[in-house]
Amino acid sequence: MNSPVLIPYQSFISIDRSSEVSVYMQISNQLINAIQRGFLPFGTKLPGTRTFSKLLEVHRNTIVSVYEELLAQGWIEIFPNKGTFVIGQEKNTTTVQVFKQNNLENYPKQTGFSFKSSNILDNPFEHSDCDYIFNDGTPDIRLTQVDQYSGIYSSILKRKAHKIGQYNSDGSEFFKQHLSEYLNLSRGLPISKNNLLITRSTEMSMYIVSEILLSKNDTVIVGELSYFSVNMIFQRTGVNIRTVSIDQEGINVQEVRKICEQQKIRMLYLTPHHHYPTTVALSAKRRLELLHLSQEFGFVILEDDYDYDFHYDKSPILPLASADTKGMVIYIGSFGKLLAPGFRTGFIVAPENLMVEMRKYLGIIDRQGDILMEHVLGEMIAEGEINRYLKKSLKIYKERRDHFASLLKHHLDDFIDFKIPSGGLAFWTEWKISVNLMQLSKKCARNNVFIPKTLLYQNRNLTAMRLGFGNFTIDEMEKAVGILSENVEDMLIADKMQ
Repeated sequence: MNSPVLIPYQSFISIDRSSEVSVYMQISNQLINAIQRGFLPFGTKLPGTRTFSKLLEVHRNTIVSVYEELLAQGWIEIFPNKGTFVIGQEKNTTTVQVFKQNNLENYPKQTGFSFKSSNILDNPFEHSDCDYIFNDGTPDIRLTQVDQYSGIYSSILKRKAHKIGQYNSDGSEFFKQHLSEYLNLSRGLPISKNNLLITRSTEMSMYIVSEILLSKNDTVIVGELSYFSVNMIFQRTGVNIRTVSIDQEGINVQEVRKICEQQKIRMLYLTPHHHYPTTVALSAKRRLELLHLSQEFGFVILEDDYDYDFHYDKSPILPLASADTKGMVIYIGSFGKLLAPGFRTGFIVAPENLMVEMRKYLGIIDRQGDILMEHVLGEMIAEGEINRYLKKSLKIYKERRDHFASLLKHHLDDFIDFKIPSGGLAFWTEWKISVNLMQLSKKCARNNVFIPKTLLYQNRNLTAMRLGFGNFTIDEMEKAVGILSENVEDMLIADKMQ
């Protein structure tokens, strides 16, 4: 067996005396690491406590504690008058591997096995340190009353403490009951809690629906311009995606019918309240036509109502699901989008027989959920707090929408066309001039305004941006739009000089 002094312990034991972990535990953990990886084979004789303490420049009692720890964990055995040995059969090893400094601390950079990888699910979102960041229409979390929500959460935690160990894998029955009543009154959905599945997000809802309803080579129809995240989920499932055009009344129903007459369609994905990204609302006539088409050709309508709560000028249009009598529509939405991120949740509305399968999938990927948070949301509905907060917030967002429209008109009227959206937190802007949006985005980023590529829509026939305003204060949006305008003008001047 190799002599203990031949093993280069200093090359793989590194002591950090500023660490909160005791020195003897640092040494113990690194020795265990070495044994597990085969650098100290079974049967290896370890140095005596005096020799090892001098080698590592620590007190002898530290090494005594190290050996006691290794002995307690079953990694070594100590024989009087013989020494300390790594547990196992001694091997006829005459050479010892030469180690690089700290190589035992480096986690493997690659797996030792193959696995499926896909660029379909690559994260499309970008981040920036710019002071002014446009998004696709998200609320301003600075408006949320976190202290109030935290108070409700704390109160529930104390009152429900004895029930924490008891949970329903389908979520809080209390929350589902109140949410079903809320959706009945606010969105005309004649449902009970048995028609609800609570999820963490819209994306989780989409994933569960696609796993249950879609198979490889199914055909799904989406708008020519559609939500990229949902398209990624569909593509991951292996379906064939067909696109149809969008106009001022929403998705083109005649094109949908034409595709249905040519081939079997499994699903139609819609954002009818405010189409993503163009913000147009699907007309009442087309809503009825699509419901009839789904019954005639047997395809599922997946209705994504991602920003139903945000409407300003008139009452919101009721979902397609509210008029569905044949069970052809699956309705996906979010609750608490105006609240802080940790207080939001997603949900799916569907007939009870489909709910049975959905609960199976939810039980696999999110069995426990967040029962306490769901109780908070349920109490906010029951006490009317969500309606009061919604009313207060919508007043602020309407002021921001109107001011943002005036800024676009003042600074960019010569460059873009847009319509003031009746709801939502974003504008759809189509450019009247020839401009490279990617170059414009990079130029703006150098001047402290970030426009992610997910907001840019440019091809041979279209140059457009989806610009969110909800996350900006009045002062912030003035600066952001001003910088955007200045950079557009600079690019036009540079083009003329070339």
